[in-house]
Amino acid sequence: MGQRYWVIGGEYRDCAFAEIEPGTERISGPFGDELKARMEWQRLTFRDHCGATERFTIAIEPSAIRV
Repeated sequence: MGQRYWVIGGEYRDCAFAEIEPGTERISGPFGDELKARMEWQRLTFRDHCGATERFTIAIEPSAIRV
């Protein structure tokens, strides 16, 4: 099993991006490859409106290590 990709983020309280506004959190995924995650990131980031305090990022969940 390979890595899984997640797009996470939402609306933050201010432009310091230290605290997310409760109820605005978004998690999309998992995506099996980086390209699909990147396309979702673009869709969320560049929607019709410009949110100065909205931010999304791609998080990588490493594959499980078998012992």
